[in-house]
Amino acid sequence: MTALDTPGGARAVARCDALAGAPYSDMEGGLFRAYLTRAHRAAVDRVAVWMEEAGMTARVDPAGNLVGTYAGTDPSAPALVIGSHLDSVRDAGPYDGSLGVMLGIECVAALHAQGRRLPFAIEVYGFGDEEGSRFPAAMLTSRAVAGTLDADLAAIVDGQGVSLAAALERFGGGPDAPGGNIAAYRDALRVPGRTLAYLEAHIEQGPVLEADGLAVGTVTGIAAQLRYALTVRGMAGHAGTTAMRLRRDALAGAAAMVLAAEQMARGDDSDVVATVGMIEALPGAANVIPGEVRFTLDVRSGSEKRRDRVAAAILERFREIAAARALELDAALIHDLASSPSDPALMDLMDEALVLAGQPVRRLVSGAGHDAMNMAALCPTVMLFIRCRHGISHNPAEHVGPADADIALRVMLGFIQRLGESLAA
Repeated sequence: MTALDTPGGARAVARCDALAGAPYSDMEGGLFRAYLTRAHRAAVDRVAVWMEEAGMTARVDPAGNLVGTYAGTDPSAPALVIGSHLDSVRDAGPYDGSLGVMLGIECVAALHAQGRRLPFAIEVYGFGDEEGSRFPAAMLTSRAVAGTLDADLAAIVDGQGVSLAAALERFGGGPDAPGGNIAAYRDALRVPGRTLAYLEAHIEQGPVLEADGLAVGTVTGIAAQLRYALTVRGMAGHAGTTAMRLRRDALAGAAAMVLAAEQMARGDDSDVVATVGMIEALPGAANVIPGEVRFTLDVRSGSEKRRDRVAAAILERFREIAAARALELDAALIHDLASSPSDPALMDLMDEALVLAGQPVRRLVSGAGHDAMNMAALCPTVMLFIRCRHGISHNPAEHVGPADADIALRVMLGFIQRLGESLAA
């Protein structure tokens, strides 16, 4: 039997690998599965089959999320939701998001094989848009489910001029969806009070677990994020005729700012991280001094106060650099995401599940955003991190060992067991 035929963590990993190429990718020679594309539709259809084989009924909701339902013994009881995302960044690794969905399916498959039904239903979500790699907004689909979606859906357009409405219509719906109707998008909302808890398993996307020699760990929460768009304006000029002392070089000023952000975040000696991930120099000619530079600044921390303090200090330093170099600086806040702590009681159950699976208890914060941060508006949430080799993610070199995935599966099943026991107590 191949890994694809063998239930458990190895099958979850093998299924992620199977989804990493055609027809489940929008790019040649790599993985790029954007929201509401043909590759996304193909993945949804394939994963729906796996859900059905595991004993679930599968549907596509009005936002394009894939939802598998494993009924419980009490139809009136709120459901446990297990989820992650099926979309990816460009030139991605195969496990970010998808592994959490596959492990949710494996949890249900294990229960179904034993003929077990819990008092509550289990619903496995394959969210459609966590990465925001197609439209200029991320986590549209989990925000729709949680009821926190405040965007003007009719105004959302991708880089090729395709509207969200048109993309949804082309994508289509499932048996319970209104055929890709943008007017019904928010009907993906789960009825308040009908969700017991949300569990998300995800690769760590960092090196902590590997450095500690651990396969899995309990996530204490998702870090608060601030993101800015910055524009530095100077004076464009000829590279050969403008004396150095007379220059107002926007790129040189921006370079000083980038280094200042790094130095100040490191100097705080805390969990604060600051990243300049995009930079563009204009007019972009080899023989022209840049007159304008645009770049992003991303600042994160487990503490909103610490994040805000360091971000304010960085921006003030940027202003000082701009003034010293006779440059203009504009800073626009793109988004402000609050920290999302995991539920204390659910973290305790996860720690107990770690012990049941023979694993040491380890807690760590998530610096990356996840669908769990939106689902926290709907119900208590908890996450389980899984070791990834060298902490590499958003990269084709992303790797998770089948043995680690199997440990994660055992922990998740233990968590489900302890959750059921806690409700019966």
